[in-house]
Amino acid sequence: MKKILVTGLIIFSFLSTRADEGMWLPSLLGEGRIKEMKAKGLKLTAEDLYSINKASLKDAIVRFGGGCTGELISDKGLMITNHHCGYGQIQAHSTVQNDYLTYGFAAMNQGQELPNPGLTVSFLQEMKDVTPQALAGVTAQMNEKERQGKIKANIKGIVEAATKDNGLKATVESLYYGNQYFLFLYKVYEDVRLVFAPPSSIGKFGGDTDNWMWPRHTGDFSIFRIYADGNNEPAKYSPKNVPFKPKKSLAISTKGIKEGDFTFVYGFPGRTNEYLHSEAVRYIEEIGNPLKIDLRTRRLDIMNREQAKDAAVRIQYAAKNAGVSNAWKKWQGEVIGVKRLNTVKNKKKLEEDFIKWSADKPEYKGTVEKFDALYKELEPYAFARDFYMEAPQAMELLRFAGAFGDTARVKKDAVEKFYKDYFQPIDKETTYALLSLIKKNLDKNFLPDIFVNTPSDKLLDNIYATSIFVDKNKVLELIDAPNYKEIVEADPAFVLAKSFNEKMKKDITPKYNEINQQIELLYRTYMRGLMAMQPNRPFYPDANSTLRVAYGKVDGYQPRDAVYYQPVSTLDGVMQKDNPDIYDYDVPEKLREIYATKDYGRWAVNGTVPVAFIASNHTTGGNSGSPVLNAGGELIGVNFDRCWEGTMSDIQYDPVVCRNIAIDIRYVLFIIDKLGGAGYLIDEMVIK
Repeated sequence: MKKILVTGLIIFSFLSTRADEGMWLPSLLGEGRIKEMKAKGLKLTAEDLYSINKASLKDAIVRFGGGCTGELISDKGLMITNHHCGYGQIQAHSTVQNDYLTYGFAAMNQGQELPNPGLTVSFLQEMKDVTPQALAGVTAQMNEKERQGKIKANIKGIVEAATKDNGLKATVESLYYGNQYFLFLYKVYEDVRLVFAPPSSIGKFGGDTDNWMWPRHTGDFSIFRIYADGNNEPAKYSPKNVPFKPKKSLAISTKGIKEGDFTFVYGFPGRTNEYLHSEAVRYIEEIGNPLKIDLRTRRLDIMNREQAKDAAVRIQYAAKNAGVSNAWKKWQGEVIGVKRLNTVKNKKKLEEDFIKWSADKPEYKGTVEKFDALYKELEPYAFARDFYMEAPQAMELLRFAGAFGDTARVKKDAVEKFYKDYFQPIDKETTYALLSLIKKNLDKNFLPDIFVNTPSDKLLDNIYATSIFVDKNKVLELIDAPNYKEIVEADPAFVLAKSFNEKMKKDITPKYNEINQQIELLYRTYMRGLMAMQPNRPFYPDANSTLRVAYGKVDGYQPRDAVYYQPVSTLDGVMQKDNPDIYDYDVPEKLREIYATKDYGRWAVNGTVPVAFIASNHTTGGNSGSPVLNAGGELIGVNFDRCWEGTMSDIQYDPVVCRNIAIDIRYVLFIIDKLGGAGYLIDEMVIK
């Protein structure tokens, strides 16, 4: 009896520590997961969340661009996402004269909404398991190349059949390292217009200082509108297009939240690696992340210094800086998190258990030992690859010059786009610094001969003195030159860029990919074995930019001894941080006036305005812009970040500190109404 009780407690403890972990496929919620969600407070059915037979919440969720989520908030195609998701579009419309990044943008009617060429939103129509079709004809006698070739051919057939004569887009994605395959069908809309963006002093309040941190006071949202043709179908931009009419849009709840309230997030999380081998985590913790952090620190120091000197440079490098700093800070938190959780040690223990369990199972025996050997072989190539991705790829002029080696001539608009956001002093100093580090830290076998045999300063002095790529006008003349190819191939910037590209392609990438393919093979076996070894464990597939549901509750946390973070922040906290002398904390003067007079209107709660909150939903990159919903499926917030102490959740989730951060929808409405003067947008919404 005692033994049985102890075993039961172990199982209960194991499951309970994973209480809010997971990114679940919405089409499979009805297979048991929905019961746990209801037990925690959900008031909806599985069909309310996902259905192909009736309008459901999935029909209000879009993949925004290539890496964010958005949601419909009116029956006229109005869509909300994060400010940082729409940042590139806001920047593209900004000039020194019309500085929407600094001062914000509000279209006062649909005619003032700004088109965004190249921006798309994708609605999931259906997801379904196609594993039998994907693996049709695959046999145990096939080698891996034959197996993958057969699967690739099968997937091509699946996609062609699924998209025939219906205008839809489709992908087939591998889950659980190739143990399962799912088809995802999308309808893609191409006319997406900017409607509202708060000033960066609201939308990016706290800047990189507060990024990944809690308490948070950032109004990280922007609003777009989706347009369609007269039949509500996708169409390229046209003044004749009309606002899209969604099957479903989200009702907005302004009733408020409290600690312990059930929440769920619906979105397109990018990538997680929850089932990594211990050696992979060790590399991330001890080698890969520290290297990338160091290289990006140097880049950011240069950018920040130069951007502080000049408003035009600040605008030019706004999106670049944000892109570099986002992962930079996340990696730091990730390293601290996996160290605190002893993730490597925990995974080694799981692997030891797997070795014992698989001792009499030929299909799985030896898997862990093979991982150890392959990761040891991979390490120098992974290090070189990380260096190449973070250094040569970060040198703007060299990367741009290297693009001229492609078969097709670079077009004029690509040249204009590059130089619009290019500031040579930043790039030049960055390039000198990074090339010096490459030569100092990388084995000569991973460096191009021209770089090994010539001092890096000499190479770069020659480039900046003689390359045509330092002069936009010369590059524009080059486009139409009859001897285009000869000029490009003789240019020192192109020569150096090409040498790095070829070294990467010849001596790093092939071996890196070869070893990784062997590792991927092992993961397929290892994943299948883990599921067999732990039949009571609630497995979920790693995120891969497909639609998922995560659930949890509004919940504070204790990041360190004697400190407890409440789960809600308010406008009082914004004004406590307000400092005109610090760019990241300099709020608009109008907000100061509103705060001084307490002119909060209907958005006031206990004498202030709610700004943000945290919850225990399991999220990652790609969940930016995702709706945070209450038990009834009403919008209460827009997800925009994670707490720094929990960024290791891509590798190991910890319910004690892993928190997603969301802007409270009431702060969104307050900013639109009181600061932006665009209350007509609120009239479109269903507010409860």
